[in-house]
Amino acid sequence: MHTIKLFLFILPLVISSRIDHDSPSFDSVPPEPKSRFAMLDDVKILANGLLQLGHGLKDFVHKTKGQINDIFQKLNIFDQSFYDLSLQTNEIKEEEKELRKTTHKLQVKNEEVKNMSLELNSKLESLLEEKVLLQHKVRSLEEQLTHLIQNQPETQEHPAVTSLKTFVEQQDNSIKDLLQIVEEQYKTLNQQHSQIKEIENQLKRTGIQESTENSLSSKPRAPRTTPFLQLNEMKNVELDGVAPDCTTIYKRGDHRSGVYAIRPSNSQVFNVYCDVKSGTSWTLIQRRTDGSRNFNETWENYKHGFGRLDGEFWLGLEKIYRIAKQSDHILRIELEDWKDNTHYIQYSFRLGDEETNYTLHLARTTGTIASALPEHRDLVFSTWDHRAKGHVNCPESSPGGWWWHDVCGENNLNSKYNKPRAKSKPERRRGLCWKSRDGKLYSIKSTKMLIRPIGSESSE
Repeated sequence: MHTIKLFLFILPLVISSRIDHDSPSFDSVPPEPKSRFAMLDDVKILANGLLQLGHGLKDFVHKTKGQINDIFQKLNIFDQSFYDLSLQTNEIKEEEKELRKTTHKLQVKNEEVKNMSLELNSKLESLLEEKVLLQHKVRSLEEQLTHLIQNQPETQEHPAVTSLKTFVEQQDNSIKDLLQIVEEQYKTLNQQHSQIKEIENQLKRTGIQESTENSLSSKPRAPRTTPFLQLNEMKNVELDGVAPDCTTIYKRGDHRSGVYAIRPSNSQVFNVYCDVKSGTSWTLIQRRTDGSRNFNETWENYKHGFGRLDGEFWLGLEKIYRIAKQSDHILRIELEDWKDNTHYIQYSFRLGDEETNYTLHLARTTGTIASALPEHRDLVFSTWDHRAKGHVNCPESSPGGWWWHDVCGENNLNSKYNKPRAKSKPERRRGLCWKSRDGKLYSIKSTKMLIRPIGSESSE
């Protein structure tokens, strides 16, 4: 373009020069006859201008060609990207189909597990009824045998009676073994049912759900909620010999820590973890170890319990209330910080029922760490979806259900699990912390909350 402009500038000069040469002067001599050929200088100037014009046009053509090549390269890249996106879309569709099939299989299996569980429940009830009847018959036979022995002390026992007694004992042992097998199968089925539910929840959390129109739909959801502690629940059946708490189990001679079935007064049978230490057995009501379980649950889940007894779990406010209302109890809190130092503190406590929002009243008794919870006050339990009127809504700033008074504190052992080495100080304060009355702040790695009746220490 610059060359063209230069040429257009030079051309008028050349023409003007030609006119000046051709126009006669008043004082000049008469012009000589004009030549038919242009002057050599004019030709050179014109040729030079044309040459520069040609170079300019050549550069313009090269530049335009390069721009066109760039456009084609970008188009090729776009075509390749579009092709790759098409392949990824096809892969996603295939994965979607597989996930739908998996979800359908899980639903079918879940129904099968439910049906098997119902069948086992009915069989268990019938076996229990037969056991009770047999026990009554055995007692009646024992009474008759005792009466015969007292009336005829010198006579030998009739062979038919001995045979009948042996048969009844064998039947009773067989029923006991069968009951144990049925209970183990029941627990196994419940565990499988919980695992299936957990997989379904994971699929739902990824946003892949099968709608009635066989399409995917994603819905906004509140903080994660999971089924109640189903693997620890049993139907309210009459089981002879079921202890009301872990202390009774310990006094009967079982001194091992583990999962046991208990039935507090006026309650259903449910499983708890009994933690044996210092000559007595404590009922474990809460455990945090590694953050594998989200404790930002609903009021309903905090009421009935969630998690696994062999891992992180919350036993359930209603179960804790049923155990604690039988007698005066001690609450023990065990803490471990990130330097592997262990601490504990114990309180005498009272716990209200659901109508009082499970109000907790504490009084410190002993411990190796200063108290951080308000004492001699009514602490009301709250979650993100449930709080009592007139009380501060602490779960909005501190996730996880906990007992609060009139202000929100930093001592929430059901809060978000944070590793302090990877979080800022404000974020650590929102995690598992224990800030004692003297102002010292402990960042907590693991927690245990345990209860036992007052005065249940062993005399061993």
